[in-house]
Amino acid sequence: MNLLFSPPSLDDLIRLLKAWRFWVLGALAGALLGAAVYALFPPPYRARATVNVDFNLEEAWPQETDRQQFYYLERETRKLEEIAWSDRVLQAVAQENGVSVTSLRQGVLSLSQPAEAGWHFYADDHDAERASALASAWALAFTEQVQAQVAAQTGLNSFIRVEAVQVQDIPVERRAGQGAYLLAGGLGFLAVGALLILFLDRGKP
Repeated sequence: MNLLFSPPSLDDLIRLLKAWRFWVLGALAGALLGAAVYALFPPPYRARATVNVDFNLEEAWPQETDRQQFYYLERETRKLEEIAWSDRVLQAVAQENGVSVTSLRQGVLSLSQPAEAGWHFYADDHDAERASALASAWALAFTEQVQAQVAAQTGLNSFIRVEAVQVQDIPVERRAGQGAYLLAGGLGFLAVGALLILFLDRGKP
């Protein structure tokens, strides 16, 4: 127990430095292991569609204070977020792509940090085309629902404008790149190797 919690000594650091060959081979082995994991169990694809959101702050609150404008932005942004995750929007996505609303809410769809300008609608799936279709459908359903509510003046400020600006041929890539797996494998092996060298050598008489 004392070996486990005692701070490293100068001898410990010297042992680690002397094992440089082990570190080189270990990092290589860890990177190869990461590459194998990536090849056998690749992460899902992530597609990104974009909707431009314009709150038209100057027209909506032309003579108000910064504080009032801030609350206006916060309130309307929260409303738009609720629309993005609303049953009506997600049901449209689910029906078009043959999935359940529950699965969409449980990690398939994700929304970038909303603000004025571009909102990014992400969809994850192990099939690249399916991920693209889900992200596009979500962005379009959100845009249509917001435009309908603005036109009907039900709940949203009439100055809000939304436009789906990127819903065709959208970017699709793996959610995590192979480089991240290589780095994680190499660093993980080095960390485990350092602990083994220190504790095994300390335990020797």
